[in-house]
Amino acid sequence: MIKLLTALSLAGQLMHPAATTITVSTAAQLTSALSAAKAGDTIVLADGDYSGAFVATKPGTASAPITLTGSAKAVLHDPLFNPGDTDCPSGQTGYGLWLQGASYWNLKGFTVKDSKKGIVLDGASHVTIDGVTVHDIGYEGVHFRKSSAYGVIKNSAVYNTGKEQPGYGEGIYLGSANSNWECYGTGGGTAPDASNYVQVLDNKIGPGVAAEGIDIKEGTHDGIISGNTLDGTGERNQNSGDSTIDVKGDGYRITGNKVTNPYLDGFQTHNVWAKTGCGNTFTGNNFTLTNSQGYGINSTNQSSCISQKSPNVIGASNTATGGKGVSKTPVTPGS
Repeated sequence: MIKLLTALSLAGQLMHPAATTITVSTAAQLTSALSAAKAGDTIVLADGDYSGAFVATKPGTASAPITLTGSAKAVLHDPLFNPGDTDCPSGQTGYGLWLQGASYWNLKGFTVKDSKKGIVLDGASHVTIDGVTVHDIGYEGVHFRKSSAYGVIKNSAVYNTGKEQPGYGEGIYLGSANSNWECYGTGGGTAPDASNYVQVLDNKIGPGVAAEGIDIKEGTHDGIISGNTLDGTGERNQNSGDSTIDVKGDGYRITGNKVTNPYLDGFQTHNVWAKTGCGNTFTGNNFTLTNSQGYGINSTNQSSCISQKSPNVIGASNTATGGKGVSKTPVTPGS
């Protein structure tokens, strides 16, 4: 039995070489550490400024994720982007941190700023972003894209986004618009971007987020949006960005969020592809509305959901002050 256990232990070591902790203090060291990372490793960012194109491509594992950690004074930014780039569908440089197929990573504590996009995940599932700050970004702050499923972003702050393109300045962006599935979708571009089961928990989003604080794209499903504080001050109403959370996906649980100062509505739901935007549950959210025409929750597609799929459930536990009240459509008692 002892020999068997020893053999299994040696086999495990061969599968997962000894994890290491490396502290970096320069952009060159960080680039090298990201390139060399292996399952179980921890990269520690010393306080300071890191300027460059930082890309992670090595995955961790469920039992041995890779960790990138630092204080809020460890600041990543990428000033090297070229807005004229024509990669699909637009220039894919200038990202503060880019995870390409780098599943099972933990990102903790540091700051990303002064970049075209903040943190972008492509094909990177089971990534946890915890206590990270993202601000002063040209486009969106954090993007779960190209089937980056089972992700979590929690205890983080995202503000001052869309500084170059207000219509594309979402705070947190889940999935991709159907017009971009050729680049980021599945099935050869004919099916949705499967960035499903993402959880957005206890974050502070805004002010200065020019588009939606959270944009949930069509074709994604079964995520959780809970405990977030969203300040819509600075929303610009470009590219239909007139709500603080836009829900086009299905089966999301959206609960216990606090929304102030949305441009128009706190939350909106929409059908933009194959009758999606249905089967979502809204409970215990609180809205402070400053637009006299705004609702806490404006479910414009509710009749389509009822006829095609399960309807959205807008609970009576949601509350609102100002505007036209909690909901444009009837609320459900007891929820």
